[in-house]
Amino acid sequence: MRPRLVLGSASPRRKELLAQLGLTPDDTRAPDIDEAPLNGELPRPYCARMAREKAMAVRCGRDEIVLCADTTVALGRRILGKPESAGEAAEFLWKLSGRRHRVITAVAVRRGDRLWERAVETVVKVKTLSDAEVNAYLASGEWRGKAGAYGIQGRFGAFIPWLQGSFTGVVGLPVAETAHLLEAAGIDVHGVEA
Repeated sequence: MRPRLVLGSASPRRKELLAQLGLTPDDTRAPDIDEAPLNGELPRPYCARMAREKAMAVRCGRDEIVLCADTTVALGRRILGKPESAGEAAEFLWKLSGRRHRVITAVAVRRGDRLWERAVETVVKVKTLSDAEVNAYLASGEWRGKAGAYGIQGRFGAFIPWLQGSFTGVVGLPVAETAHLLEAAGIDVHGVEA
């Protein structure tokens, strides 16, 4: 019998990325955990810890595989989380303007007591933004609920002339690495039951 796939996220983007693999989760259960970084925690270890803690927080049965992920925008050693206001979003956008930054997405897959993990890092370049561009983007509301105050798959994609790494990782779920982890846990993404 094929194990049930549980997506531990309420993100519609992650559901869409799973669909690229031909997978539809059998259930969605968003974990409720404290996502505050620890004092002095660096972006990559923080992101990996979040994915791991999310995977461990989702209740699941013996025939279920849980997939969780966390995406973190890092500017140097600083974590740019989800802005709480338009003012904070503007602050993030101005910090990213004309610079390169890193987007880290950590994926954790759990089946019973076993955990498979992977963190994917992508370097993203944002063009120098104008006042009009920042104001129009803030007015669009697309910054809400997004790490670093932007989503590459929306309007902000027009401000990113270059990236090195995984586009789907920046969106929120690196598809190639996720497929590998799910395969390891017993879900054959090629349509053959494990």
